Amino acid sequence: MTIVTNTVTTYDVKGIREDLSDGIYNISPKDTPLISNGKFGRANQPFFEWQLDSLASAVSTNQVLEGDDITSFDTFTATTRLGNYCQIARKTVLVSGTEEVSVKAGRKSELGYQIAKKSAELKRDMETHAVSNTAAVTGADATIRVSGSLVAFLKTNTQKGASGADPSYTTFPNATRTDGTQQTFTEAMLKTGMSQAWTQGGKPEFAMANSTEKQNISAFAGVATRTFYQDAVEETAIIGAADVYVSDFGTISVVANRFMRQREVFLLDPEFYGLMYLRPFFTEPLAKTGDAEKRALFVEYGIKVHAEKAHAGIYDLL
Repeated sequence: MTIVTNTVTTYDVKGIREDLSDGIYNISPKDTPLISNGKFGRANQPFFEWQLDSLASAVSTNQVLEGDDITSFDTFTATTRLGNYCQIARKTVLVSGTEEVSVKAGRKSELGYQIAKKSAELKRDMETHAVSNTAAVTGADATIRVSGSLVAFLKTNTQKGASGADPSYTTFPNATRTDGTQQTFTEAMLKTGMSQAWTQGGKPEFAMANSTEKQNISAFAGVATRTFYQDAVEETAIIGAADVYVSDFGTISVVANRFMRQREVFLLDPEFYGLMYLRPFFTEPLAKTGDAEKRALFVEYGIKVHAEKAHAGIYDLL
């Protein structure tokens, strides 16, 4: 193929306008299933507390004589106090005055765009911390205060590998769990976790897992919903994933979480965990020291596990 001599092409001319799409495409995941499904509350100070109580064990021998005189009384059991700390998370933005007034593609205000982006990053950080294995730290003038994570609370309904150990605490989760020898995740483990939580009074609604364990659940041979209704005659869809698992102790949604460690599965009752905000998300303008706009984004929050016995943790998975 040839072109006629002296044909003007795009390779020769100068001044062709750029074709820049008026949009910005961000593929980074922003979903935060753990903190988004829990309950939210307000803390009144950095260390917030709550009380735990339980009923006496049920018996089949609570019969008395007709007209019996009461000479002794049931044992009194005091409530248990438990707490956690709020931690401060921060992101900063610095935009020059020139950049802010320049005409841009994809956003009108660079400052506004960066603030929105940093807000999403803060939320991802909160999710990552919530599913990490992190103990609470009291904090001091030169020590950062840290909120204990979900894993630091779970110590009753757990399954772990050899040499693994649950966290030990009394008034707040000041210790992490110890990772053990990794093991294969089985359907029996999922059933055991559901049974453990149900026996303690919980009713998990979510099985939360990373990508590896989510796929393992989809391969379980038990009662899992792998089909959907199709109104019109169309191509047959092949279902290779389980989004709902039907157990003896309730139906749970199987939720993938990108921020979880690749060795754990949580069985969660959303009625019994959440976040406490001392200072919800806010933006603070910082003093100008030059030709630029400075902003700091803050959130001060803590993780609250109302009753750790309502949940289950399956650990040290391959």
